[in-house]
Amino acid sequence: MATERQNESKVEVIKRESRYLRGTLKEALVDGEAKFSEENVQVLKFHGVYQQDDRDLRAQLKKEGKDRHWIMMVRARIPGGVLTADQYLAFDRIASTLTEYGSIRITTRQTIQLHGVVKDRLKETIREINEVLITTLGGCGDQVRNITCCPAPGDEPFRAQMREDVLALVDRLGAKTHAYHEIWLDGEPVEVGPGETEEPIYGDVYLPRKFKIALAPEGDNCIDVYDNDVGLVAHVEDGHVAGYTVLVGGGMGRTASDPNTYPRLATPMAYVPREEVVDVVTAIVTVQRDFGDRSNRRFARLKYTIDRGGFDWFRGEVEQRLGRTLAPPRTLAWDSGDDHFGWHREGDGVSYLGLFIPQGRVTDTETLPLKSGLRQVVERFRPTVRLTPQQNVILSGIPDDQKAAVEQCLREAGIPLPGAWSLARKRAMACVALPTCGLAVAESERVLPEVVAQFERLFEELGIEDAGITLRMTGCPNGCARPYNANIAFVGRTLGKYDVFLGGSDVGTALNERFQEVVPLDNLVDAVRPVLEAYAKEREPGEPFGDFCRRVGLHRFRSAVQEAL
Repeated sequence: MATERQNESKVEVIKRESRYLRGTLKEALVDGEAKFSEENVQVLKFHGVYQQDDRDLRAQLKKEGKDRHWIMMVRARIPGGVLTADQYLAFDRIASTLTEYGSIRITTRQTIQLHGVVKDRLKETIREINEVLITTLGGCGDQVRNITCCPAPGDEPFRAQMREDVLALVDRLGAKTHAYHEIWLDGEPVEVGPGETEEPIYGDVYLPRKFKIALAPEGDNCIDVYDNDVGLVAHVEDGHVAGYTVLVGGGMGRTASDPNTYPRLATPMAYVPREEVVDVVTAIVTVQRDFGDRSNRRFARLKYTIDRGGFDWFRGEVEQRLGRTLAPPRTLAWDSGDDHFGWHREGDGVSYLGLFIPQGRVTDTETLPLKSGLRQVVERFRPTVRLTPQQNVILSGIPDDQKAAVEQCLREAGIPLPGAWSLARKRAMACVALPTCGLAVAESERVLPEVVAQFERLFEELGIEDAGITLRMTGCPNGCARPYNANIAFVGRTLGKYDVFLGGSDVGTALNERFQEVVPLDNLVDAVRPVLEAYAKEREPGEPFGDFCRRVGLHRFRSAVQEAL
């Protein structure tokens, strides 16, 4: 199954010739150009940087005979989304002083993106991030990306143990190249002798595509653990992690024009004791390294490697590398997929507060001064800041006798507590899309608030506002906001039009299905209304919307909606 070198894609050639991610980045940073070459653009991704342009300006600049306005997106690697107060404030400062947009974007992979960094400020931006002991290496690229973990803090031993396992995985699977320090931090070049390698796991071409890992305690699927290449579900016994059920082959991405691409939920593969989990995940990564498709990037994710070779073959390859047989996976049970909003006990005399961040965008607007308000709270109370995979923020380590003062500070800053938002609003997610994402074919983040408002009104009209229906929107089929296991999802198909997906599970264990295609933005509510009306009238007691869709079948509604639209 291993791909022959002569069939490699262009990106594979660029990676191999990059000299372990050096390319000509060091020279390009001082060449006076506003953008990087295509070869360096591919190498930059491994360093946590995407080259983009402001698409709102394209038409006018073209009319004026000018080049695009080139800007960079810088994505940090923040394992498990945990930041000290000083680290969070550093991102706040960098966003304000070194980016054109001034905002902090919390991602669905529990990290931070900074948008609008011009090339001349890129090195300074990355250097300042590193000064607070955060790196951008591993934020993007064909390697293990930011490893996510349930963000809820607490004094139970299993939470600290899961954090230890996250960091152990980062240490084992993070890129080891010296290029990052040479380019961005002015480190001295390191000579590698004959027969030696800077990347003992990845080699000189790294992985065929990105690789995502997530950890969740059984019962709490706030991170959508099944959406990852590898999901690790912790089994807790007497407050400690006894071991993990290992899930493999999840991934949201698909290509609208290619029916052979698809979203996939991860398959349970094995149960492993806690002390073996890093070795097992490493073996999985190396199987993907050796057998993943390097000729066609559309099919280069782990899910396609597994489905192409067969699950038994894949498990056998992992066992061969480990030198032992794996135990069968344990049966899993899930209670919730909700984020951790509001006040919760963290320990004796200590609590944490989960705050809702609309679309994950920390910025100041006329109606919601979120960026400055959070800054005030973090500066005054010095909490640990935890980012969630649902694009929200947890402020942890707050003494109980300061809870009232924290609430007062938020109110004075104009930041609502979670109870002020509807369930539909708190459960909604969007990707960035326009104007910065080069892959977006439709709006997402900028239009989601109005779309949610329309559905809020419909939910109230039908008396289902407390049903907790999830809405997710993306500007393209790549699925960065995890649309394919949402109750209702709108996936950009072309400018102003979306495919509508219905029926995903509340706890992330079932995919939805495409219900309608190429629906105009203004007709999204109309496309879903008949199904919601039936749900309001016919649902069984306590039945979630996704379960209802799968029980009654969407074929019942499809033709009538198509005719109405």
